[in-house]
Amino acid sequence: MSSQHRFPRFRPVFGVLALLCAFAWGAEPASEPVSGAADIDGGSTNPAAAQAEKKSFRTYLFEDLLPVSPEEYISKGRITAGTQVSLMQATISDLDISLADIYELDGYILNVEAFGAWFFRDAVAVGLRAGYSRTEYTFDFEVNEDLTDLAQDRDFVSNGFSLTPYLRYYLKLFPTSAFYFFSEIDLTYEYSTGLSAVDDGENLDKTRTTTHVIEAGVNPGVAIFILKGFAFETSVGLLGLSTGIREIETNGTSKSEIVTNIINFRINLLALNFSLAYYF
Repeated sequence: MSSQHRFPRFRPVFGVLALLCAFAWGAEPASEPVSGAADIDGGSTNPAAAQAEKKSFRTYLFEDLLPVSPEEYISKGRITAGTQVSLMQATISDLDISLADIYELDGYILNVEAFGAWFFRDAVAVGLRAGYSRTEYTFDFEVNEDLTDLAQDRDFVSNGFSLTPYLRYYLKLFPTSAFYFFSEIDLTYEYSTGLSAVDDGENLDKTRTTTHVIEAGVNPGVAIFILKGFAFETSVGLLGLSTGIREIETNGTSKSEIVTNIINFRINLLALNFSLAYYF
């Protein structure tokens, strides 16, 4: 499929992300009052001070934040980097249930991610994540003969890669340098390929899948500094927009394509993101 057909499907994601970035870019951290404000006794007014008093809607949202000192880890010019690693593994053998017999189930899901960001101004950082994922499993089962005559041996393996540029805004609500809230806007591109083989004793079917996904999201969270420079971070997805294209090829001949568009406004507390970051 040509790129002329693919890219228009991703335009809604880019449009919403541009609006969110524009809003975050206009938010300024708390700063010291502008000198030269109106003198009550003398009645003189500095034009620069008068202009500063015209607060926008974004300024009202952030005006109560505490100022960031140069010694803090979220001050301008600082760098942060970190990693995330997760592994889920399951093994089942000779399991008898009411609907089927599971002779073997063995598989794992591995996710590795590294990230880094630079504070181009106080409490605001721009960064990039790079991730790799691998899924592999073997599933050998037989459905109860009273229901249907089905026995299969399934093997599946997939590899995925992702890149995520992001913009993060830290919120200093308490007079401490050990605890910050943050809000993050990101855009993720994911590419993955998978191969599935199904053997029912008579035929062997092979299915190859190629998936492209673009996701835009808003992720609020907290950063807690546990040691000098080291912070434990956790976040949760609050808003997500996703557009995906999956190409499926069966036995090298039959081809199909699935296009998905998802808008998610739900908060899933069971899908928290945890990471360990170092600030320097």
